[in-house]
Amino acid sequence: MSKTFRIMLGQLNPTVGDIAVNKAKALVAWQAARDAGVDMLALPEMFITGYNAQDLVMKPVFHQAAIEAIEALALECSDGPALAIGGPAVQGLGFYNAYYVLQGGKVSARVLKHHLPNETVFDEVRIFDVGPMSGPYTVNGLRIGSPICEDAWHADVCETLQESGAQILLVPNGSPYYRGKHETRLNHMVGRVVETELPLIYLNMVGGQDDQVFDGGSFALNAHGALAHQMGVFDEEMRVVELADTGEGWKIVKGDMVSLPSAWEQDYRCMVEGLRDYMGKTGFKKVLLGLSGGVDSAIVATIAVDALGAENVRCVMLPSEYTSQASLKDAKDIATRLGCHYDIVPIKAGRDAVSETLAPLFEGYASDVTEENIQSRLRGLLLMAMSNKFGEMLLTTGNKSEVAVGYATIYGDMAGGYNPIKDLYKTRVFEQCRWRNANHRDWMQGRAGEVIPTTIIDKPPSAELRPDQKDEDSLPPYDVLDDILERLVDQDQSVADCVEAGHERDTVKRIEHLIYISEYKRFQSAPGTRLTPSAFWLDRRYPIANRWRDPSSG
Repeated sequence: MSKTFRIMLGQLNPTVGDIAVNKAKALVAWQAARDAGVDMLALPEMFITGYNAQDLVMKPVFHQAAIEAIEALALECSDGPALAIGGPAVQGLGFYNAYYVLQGGKVSARVLKHHLPNETVFDEVRIFDVGPMSGPYTVNGLRIGSPICEDAWHADVCETLQESGAQILLVPNGSPYYRGKHETRLNHMVGRVVETELPLIYLNMVGGQDDQVFDGGSFALNAHGALAHQMGVFDEEMRVVELADTGEGWKIVKGDMVSLPSAWEQDYRCMVEGLRDYMGKTGFKKVLLGLSGGVDSAIVATIAVDALGAENVRCVMLPSEYTSQASLKDAKDIATRLGCHYDIVPIKAGRDAVSETLAPLFEGYASDVTEENIQSRLRGLLLMAMSNKFGEMLLTTGNKSEVAVGYATIYGDMAGGYNPIKDLYKTRVFEQCRWRNANHRDWMQGRAGEVIPTTIIDKPPSAELRPDQKDEDSLPPYDVLDDILERLVDQDQSVADCVEAGHERDTVKRIEHLIYISEYKRFQSAPGTRLTPSAFWLDRRYPIANRWRDPSSG
């Protein structure tokens, strides 16, 4: 046996459903691996179909096409390094999440996933069958164990591989981002190498898929938990990892160690990449959004420019008689700084026409939130008309605080195809704006410097749907609101827990009530970038019709 073994890791971005493109990408990567003279190319979990394909992967014609593509790759990649690639598998009456090893023109080994994640965004128990725990496969004399993603979060699969002769662990993953996820992955993998005394390579994919963004960050650990390689986050990257036989086991030769960015940078990058891939993978080229002069639309416009370029972003100010001169000035200012197209479309004439039409029916009723919502829905109607006419996808701009308590108008400012800040609380919106003003990176298509005017960040938030309106007329201050929401939503705390933390019980109960009665709005809302494991959509699934309220006295 050779005293060294070289694996090329393909931290790549597949597209769900585009089997031909994923196959072509795998072939190009294999050709690069062959040119580099490595022993093996490894690609992530379910690479041939893209991940997470959800119920699509169960469709027989789809998974049959994916399996055929893998078998075709085996023939095309017969003269060169082994290729390991994730895809679906059918065996008997079972249907599995599998990892294929292609050598010598055929499938030489196939690993079936044993532990199926059934929490947060994952629902694999309803899709796949549980595969048996199996032993390692051999490439050029090296015995490799490949626990697939979730399998490496549990000790039993890795211990079985070690006991059956594995000399290294190669873990293919489709692991999506949430804030702090890298540390969680690293801690679990350190546990596996300490338990098995085997070196471990953790390979993750990159790219956006609906609300999820896969952040890469692949790494390699030696047997006692020492980090030997650290790849970057969010970027496609090919890297060769070399292993050496020390005579007392295999060891990963230390390679490049990429410094990981701050949580603020990773969140912002996640929102940019999420929007960029959502656009690219759905076929849209351009976006538009309502630019109010407020902080939420300001950060969404900035994310859009960084993701797509200023030439592909249209900002529209839709003023009413309640729109302040400051908002008009701020909206124009940020559009100018960002360099994107800017339109002004007043809504007064349309609003007057709607009010006149409804006047006979509303006679004798006092003005209330109805009239405010008419303005918001009229803006949504006009923006959707522009979206249809110009072929530009409408972005919605509600932050997580508003989405949580329903402080947004369904069919109004909630109209749109994607919401980059759906999982970003209002207090974090302010800080994210300050971070972007102070930082610029090569992956941003927008310009450096203070692109978001400080006047927008510093002024009191307002929907400007009535004279002198402020958000705090209807909601607690955002620092109070967000702390309550993080406790009730993100941490699943009780009302009593919130009261014990110093919040007034009546305020907490009101916020709890707003969360529950707004479920129907969230059910109909646009998808948005997932930043936490408690994002509204697949992470948190609550009934719409729900009479339960926390009875704790507090």
